[in-house]
Amino acid sequence: MLMNGVLIIVKPSGLTSDDVVNRVRRILQQPSVGHLGTLDPLATGVLPLVTGSLTRLAQFYKLSEKTYEGVIRFGFATDTYDSDGEPSGPAREVNVLLEDVQGMAERYVGLIDQTPPPFSAKKINGVPAYKLARKHKEVSLKPVKVEIKEFGILDLEGDWARFRARVASGTYVRSVAHDMGQQIGCGAHLTALRRTVLGEFTLGDAHTLEELTAAAQGGDEVAAMFIHPRRLLPQFPCVTASDEVVAQIRNGRAVNLPELSQAKQVKVFAGQSDLVAIATRIAGALFHPKIVLGESAKQESERMKAQGRYR
Repeated sequence: MLMNGVLIIVKPSGLTSDDVVNRVRRILQQPSVGHLGTLDPLATGVLPLVTGSLTRLAQFYKLSEKTYEGVIRFGFATDTYDSDGEPSGPAREVNVLLEDVQGMAERYVGLIDQTPPPFSAKKINGVPAYKLARKHKEVSLKPVKVEIKEFGILDLEGDWARFRARVASGTYVRSVAHDMGQQIGCGAHLTALRRTVLGEFTLGDAHTLEELTAAAQGGDEVAAMFIHPRRLLPQFPCVTASDEVVAQIRNGRAVNLPELSQAKQVKVFAGQSDLVAIATRIAGALFHPKIVLGESAKQESERMKAQGRYR
């Protein structure tokens, strides 16, 4: 059965985001599955997946804000800036106080210049930096502007500091850990990272791969795991369109939506849960569909029965 929706998975440590996507494809037997924000293999937590025609919503989540909790270990840096990498030198004695680290963390809040890790997807002459780093080739990445909206050290136990961060898209928390170690002079790396929020999605929405597998074996239980479409992209108001308007939108035609004449972009629904399109206002109450989403599973089934493709 075709599934168009958004599903939040708790990514386990040790898997890449693409590993999770491939597993969910097999579990749901869906060919079209994507994710809305990569997590490093070390990291765990919120990994939103989009299925079916709703994979086209990914463009609206590129700049989504994210919240993380994690642990920084002081004493030595690594080549990947996290505990998956090789130490860059011998361990050093660490002698810092909680208030000192907390004061240092405040300097990273706001718009800052940040150099991405050498083991990252940033491209150098079209080649991802991590591919060059794995071959021990020189990786020279330029600093970029990133925004850290919150960054606080929650506690310090020996060499280990637990933190919480809220960041804009494009920020590398690994780089923050590395830079703090350089600033103190003892080196540091990220040893644990858990994403708790991405956009409107939280851990409270998330399911493990094991839970998804069990639900898939139970048949209809999977549908209850998907985020209700009206919760998606809360910055866009919703409108429930008539059958006539929905037909026009599905044909790519502009339509009048007078009840939302002040909105820039809107979510157009057929009924309560069938997300038909994201439409952009042209002028006044006239909206043009920016993206048109596919049929629901029910609609596809009814259409195929009407065409005699199966009974």
